[in-house]
Amino acid sequence: MKNSRLAFLLLLAFAGLLLLAACNKKENTEQSTSAPSSASPAPAATPIDPATVGSVSGSVKYDGSAPKPSKIDMSQDPACKGANEAETIVADGGKLANVFVYVKDGLGSRTFDVPKDPVVLDQSGCRYHPHVLGVMAGQTVQIKNDDPTTHNIHPTPKDNREWNESQPPQAAPIEKNFAREEIMLPVKCNQHPWMKMYINVVKSPFYAVTDKDGKYEIKGLPPGDYTVAFVQEKLGEQTQKVTVAPKESKTADQTFKAGGM
Repeated sequence: MKNSRLAFLLLLAFAGLLLLAACNKKENTEQSTSAPSSASPAPAATPIDPATVGSVSGSVKYDGSAPKPSKIDMSQDPACKGANEAETIVADGGKLANVFVYVKDGLGSRTFDVPKDPVVLDQSGCRYHPHVLGVMAGQTVQIKNDDPTTHNIHPTPKDNREWNESQPPQAAPIEKNFAREEIMLPVKCNQHPWMKMYINVVKSPFYAVTDKDGKYEIKGLPPGDYTVAFVQEKLGEQTQKVTVAPKESKTADQTFKAGGM
């Protein structure tokens, strides 16, 4: 009798173990199916047929007498040298420099690979070089300090993360990126209040900055109807509709008027 009871208890215990194992297996299966999957890879770039691409280029002018550049007093830091005039409006002979030109609309849902090479922002003579910079969202901005003094790089964005980082002389480059599109994102130096520049974060590689002659060129555009925007830090934004046919080199000039947009 005792042996039968013992056998019954052992059988009952074994059945309990089997039931517990089955429950654990079910729970693990449910957890694995309900757990969030790892981040999906970035969507592949939309193919562009290189045999059909065109370009948009032109000149940006300033209509009127350019304001006299304001003087900059750098005497607070003996290590600072170089030009001492503000770069708010640079228009030599009516040729407007530092205008950011980009395809604002017309690309639809196209996606583009983020360039692996960084864009460089240098600090020399206690000035930012360049004064206006373009970069794709997610692309690395490499910030260098070639001055014998410490700088504090401080972007003040509306749509991106704000940061403020010190960079001593001879320090390694600072590498940052911006996740969201934002035009004319201001950057300043907390050590030297006259140091100002603008970073333009866009979703496509189709952008340019006018040079000292007011000229720009945007290459590699697929055929299409586009809105091209011209943005200047004080004069605002102007836009122009542009249609680019296959292999076409389109000219799109723009003029900003003194005292208005």
